[in-house]
Amino acid sequence: MRRVTRNVVLLILAVLVALLALGALPALLGSGDPYYLTATPVDDGNVSANGSSASGSAANGPAPANDSAAAANASAAINGSALSERRFPYTTEALRNGSSEPYRKGPWGLKETFTHSPFDERDALAARNPTAVSPEGVLVSYNGTLYRVAVGQRV
Repeated sequence: MRRVTRNVVLLILAVLVALLALGALPALLGSGDPYYLTATPVDDGNVSANGSSASGSAANGPAPANDSAAAANASAAINGSALSERRFPYTTEALRNGSSEPYRKGPWGLKETFTHSPFDERDALAARNPTAVSPEGVLVSYNGTLYRVAVGQRV
């Protein structure tokens, strides 16, 4: 084999190994406290159509005086039963168990570039139905129950 051909083959193999490492390595990287996707059951009467609390607070403003807020909830919530387990693994696990597996952010933002995270799922749910989004999380209905799905850390 000629020297140039051998060097090109070695370069191609090195690039392939590096790409494989980038695919496997981010799953092993992790720093800081873990993040979890949690699904908390929500009382239909205590949530308005935009997902905010009907009781009101200084941050949310006065409580809405609309009795149809609970009815609007069901239509604003995302249907969790229709979510794919392959596309939304953290969300489907949280809806079944109350919390997902832990996810640790990687150093320097490297891991987030190459892996799927609960933050990606939250953003995808928010893009799917913007009316289901609130500062506390995203409203998802699953098996007849309304849940607020949010990313957070345990204390």
